[in-house]
Amino acid sequence: MSGGLLRAASSRTVKRLQAHLRGLAGKAIHDYAMIADGDRVMVCLSGGKDSYTLLDILLSLQRGAPVDFSLIAVNLDQKQPGFPAHVLPEYLASLGVPYHIIEQDTYGVVKRVIPEGKTMCGLCSRLRRGALYRFAAEHGVTKIALGHHRDDIVETFFLNLFFGGRLKAMAPKLLSDDGRHVVIRPLAYASERDIARYARSRAFPIIPCNLCGSQENLQRSAVKRMLKAWEIEHPGRTDAIFSALRNVEPEHLADPRLHDFAGLDARRRDSPALAPAASRAVPRIAPMTEAEEYELSLGHTSA
Repeated sequence: MSGGLLRAASSRTVKRLQAHLRGLAGKAIHDYAMIADGDRVMVCLSGGKDSYTLLDILLSLQRGAPVDFSLIAVNLDQKQPGFPAHVLPEYLASLGVPYHIIEQDTYGVVKRVIPEGKTMCGLCSRLRRGALYRFAAEHGVTKIALGHHRDDIVETFFLNLFFGGRLKAMAPKLLSDDGRHVVIRPLAYASERDIARYARSRAFPIIPCNLCGSQENLQRSAVKRMLKAWEIEHPGRTDAIFSALRNVEPEHLADPRLHDFAGLDARRRDSPALAPAASRAVPRIAPMTEAEEYELSLGHTSA
């Protein structure tokens, strides 16, 4: 195949992949009412594949969306040593996208507070979130868009299950704890594999998240390996788990805050409290046979 044909085939593949991701994002936005007419959406850019893909897909959707919304790309320059501060501004300027770079030395704070050798990701994330929320409040942002995808959501579910003892994941749309910000995750239905393929095909200028020297979250890495192994052995399992997160039946779990277990007796159709007195007679229990008594003495039952 000639170079021209290869490029044409590659272009078709990229377009199909973009259409696929755009369709998934559009469905998530619709299902969870993520974006409304007049919204000012802040796209949080880290320089990783997920946030680049998020911005790219939202720009594509914006051109043909039935609602009118604006976008602003925001990056937090945390003053990590070696951070290529020119990359994102140059990329965003080339797109003609409104953007803002927040400069805040959260790296220095984390290094001062976290002991050497300990993972810095938790505190770093909280400081980053605070800076982004503050910018959103000061600049009329109505929605904060994050690049988390389906695999992130499933991994977080298992992290909470295994290490936190909670059935909790990442909501595609949520209200911040202080009640001031609505956070959306338009890539909630997209797989990490498709996003990685798309980022490679679009040649986004990726900035690695290892400049701080912090070790990767070991628990999340273990969950990633587990899900990858499951997916190899049983293709489609991650999709099935995510589908389960969207089809919750509280009455079949064990949280009394979500289901009225105490009120079940009164709701029973043949409840003694509702049944006529004649029907409440205690049924006669036939005596056990010798064979049944012998089975019971052995600890066996026919049930």
